[in-house]
Amino acid sequence: MAKRNAPEVNAGSMADIAFLLLIFFLVTTTIETDAGINSKLPPIEDVPEDPPPRKEKNIFIVLVNANEELLVEDERMNLKDLRQAAIDFLDNGGQDCNYCQGRRDPASSDNPLKAVVSLQNDRETEYGAYIAVQNELVAAFNFLRNREANRLFGKSFVKMERDFNDSEYRGSKEKLEEDIKTIRAMFPLNLSEAEPKERK
Repeated sequence: MAKRNAPEVNAGSMADIAFLLLIFFLVTTTIETDAGINSKLPPIEDVPEDPPPRKEKNIFIVLVNANEELLVEDERMNLKDLRQAAIDFLDNGGQDCNYCQGRRDPASSDNPLKAVVSLQNDRETEYGAYIAVQNELVAAFNFLRNREANRLFGKSFVKMERDFNDSEYRGSKEKLEEDIKTIRAMFPLNLSEAEPKERK
């Protein structure tokens, strides 16, 4: 009796099938990505070995703890009061600020150029709570910039930036850019965000 050869599996098209499956996977699959915040980091600068000491009264410390409690200068505060507290600190005008309208409290910041807002958080701080606090602090800077832009140039800082980015703006963009730089120089966005850390 003659021996029969075992049938062979034709594997010639297996590579084509695998390639088609890969294409199908790439076309039909959606990969979710976490939404973040677009932040423009400052350029890297050469930092002197011994930076000049900064007075504690020029640092406004804001902490969001793991329980989403807001501590400003080690005192509990509601989120709705944070913006005004930051405005009072930045606009204090303790010395050398002829455009500041604050109370000139000697225990608060000297002027907006020296004032720094330090935003700190615990590792367990909720992302939403941290962003809400950051938004209030940025809003304080924007309020002061809008006030000075209205006083000096007759329109808000927000509108100036919007006009500058508008391709159909008919005015002088060079003049507008100089005006924007003037306002930013008066109230620089000195917002320091500390790395998450454990607090005892």
